Amino acid sequence: MKNKSLYRIPLTQCRGKFPRDPALAFMALAIIVSFAGCSPRTDNHAPTAVTTARNVTLTAAQRLHIHLYTVAPSKFRKAIETTGVVDFDNDQATSVLAPFSGPVSRLLVSRGEHVRKGEPLAIVDSPDFATAISSYRKALATARTARRLADLDKDLVQHNGVSRREEDQAQTDAANAEADRDAALQALVSLNVDPQAIKDIQEGRTIARIEGMIRSPIAGTVVEKLITPGQLLQAGTTPCFTVADLSRVWVMAQLFGSDLASVSLGDRAEVQTGIAAKTFSGTVGNIAALVDPSTRSVMVRVVVENPGDFLKKQMYVRVRIRARQESTGLLVPISAILRDDQNLPFVYVAQPDGSFARRHVTLGYRSGNQYDIATGLQAGDRIVVEGGIFVQFMENQ
Repeated sequence: MKNKSLYRIPLTQCRGKFPRDPALAFMALAIIVSFAGCSPRTDNHAPTAVTTARNVTLTAAQRLHIHLYTVAPSKFRKAIETTGVVDFDNDQATSVLAPFSGPVSRLLVSRGEHVRKGEPLAIVDSPDFATAISSYRKALATARTARRLADLDKDLVQHNGVSRREEDQAQTDAANAEADRDAALQALVSLNVDPQAIKDIQEGRTIARIEGMIRSPIAGTVVEKLITPGQLLQAGTTPCFTVADLSRVWVMAQLFGSDLASVSLGDRAEVQTGIAAKTFSGTVGNIAALVDPSTRSVMVRVVVENPGDFLKKQMYVRVRIRARQESTGLLVPISAILRDDQNLPFVYVAQPDGSFARRHVTLGYRSGNQYDIATGLQAGDRIVVEGGIFVQFMENQ
């Protein structure tokens, strides 16, 4: 029963000094702590401060420091900026293959030289060349003889000197011989034999030893030299040179995602090299039908004029494509865009009561000194375009 009496300790005794008996003092302290822990007034959840955005109200004098802008739909043309790589204009460049077999005896041009169409590039000691010339000589002589005999039989048949059958056979032989002659001539032309040498053969003149020559099929610049003296060439398979007309080149630019919808054939483009502030004009000539699986981009070919052959193959450049098709959007000046503590863009919108409310926006395409607002604003909204920092300062007061 001694322990029960401890629970009936007067409250006044607790408020004063503790009992002298140490056991009683300890029990009294435990009772007080237990009552305090069970108190219904204890709140384990601290109140959370909720910060709400408030509108900013300015005095007449303060409003003199700001300027408003009324949002309205505007038309603009997008300019897409990307990177590209210079390439030859494949419509004006060709790989020169060996037209005949044999070892290279001499090279006549160096890389970077300008050549005319038909100009010799290399000399080849080719048995195919000699065989083609010999075949043409024989076919030419045979055709002449066959034609003379056919004409003679034609006169004889009128005087019953030969039968009609013999005359028909002579005409057939002459036609076959002339066909063989034309085929042999075409073989010489395909081997790029000098036209003057062919004329000398036709007229029966004696000609010096004709060397096999690889000639340029187009006028342009020798951009690649792929053979060396002594190298054995295989007709129709060995690449010897690359000749390109560098007055016009291709720039292969990469486009991604939504930018592709803004570009169409015929759009104007500017190419910047970053060297001496040089800029070249071009036109979008082709848009690839497939997506590059490695980069997920679409190749766009820009045809660029290249005065002075300044642009070189594999040169990296910046490309700016100006769309011809107009776009419509809500353009606002860049000065109206502010950033909050989370770096999200917002603007101040004038309210009917004269105050200014913060409104977050989504930025779209940037056209010069303006942004196209994708979401957050409507036509007719009046926003602060000058003095937004001052309004933000007043909001934080």
